[in-house]
Amino acid sequence: MLRTLLLLCSLVIAMLACQPKNDAESFIDQAIEAHGGDAYQNKRIEFDFRQFHLVLEQRDGQFRYERTHQDSSRAVIREVLTNNSFSRFINGQLQTLDTAQIGKYSRAVNSVAYFVLLPQKLNDPAVIADYVGDSQIDKQAYHKVRVRFKAEGGGKDYQDTFFYWFNTKTHTMDYLAYSEGGPRFRKAIHPQMVCGIRFQDYINYKGNEKDTSSVGNYDQKFNARQLPELSRIEQKNIRVVPLP
Repeated sequence: MLRTLLLLCSLVIAMLACQPKNDAESFIDQAIEAHGGDAYQNKRIEFDFRQFHLVLEQRDGQFRYERTHQDSSRAVIREVLTNNSFSRFINGQLQTLDTAQIGKYSRAVNSVAYFVLLPQKLNDPAVIADYVGDSQIDKQAYHKVRVRFKAEGGGKDYQDTFFYWFNTKTHTMDYLAYSEGGPRFRKAIHPQMVCGIRFQDYINYKGNEKDTSSVGNYDQKFNARQLPELSRIEQKNIRVVPLP
């Protein structure tokens, strides 16, 4: 009897291990590969974004993001975010921050890093991805995927919802939309490969601030030219080097 139970347990474990990924996870994996795959790992990525200089380092699941800029008084502000901590320095002096300040500054640093590292970040354990259907944008076919986050590991804003459109031919992530912080729709432009990693800028379109529930349909609004351009998201002077 015990031998039979052990055999059944082994079969169940084997069946679970062999279960295929859902469509959304497969599309994300294809996009990550199209954008660089393993080229993201163990790298130091530097770039300029607006008035900020950023350094992103990733090694074996650990990250270190650094953002530096000068304020209006020419003081040099350096912020460092890791898996476990956040620090802020002004002219080299470590600042004492309260909880609200830590949250505000760390989210600002993480937000820039998150979008630059897409779609690689969609493979994080906290991600919940669902395939919500096919779509067409400017006569090109796309797979539309909704991304939400688990409470554990999803950060303070784990209730955020994003939508991504993956090109059915190239598997690249060409569009994305989100409502948190104001409904937005982004179109990828100016793709470039640097050391095997695909970087892309975005045209940022503005949605209806009073309606944050319909961003999943922003592909239709974009096709109908109902989303006005708000800004451009551009990374300049990109440099990628292996971590020692």
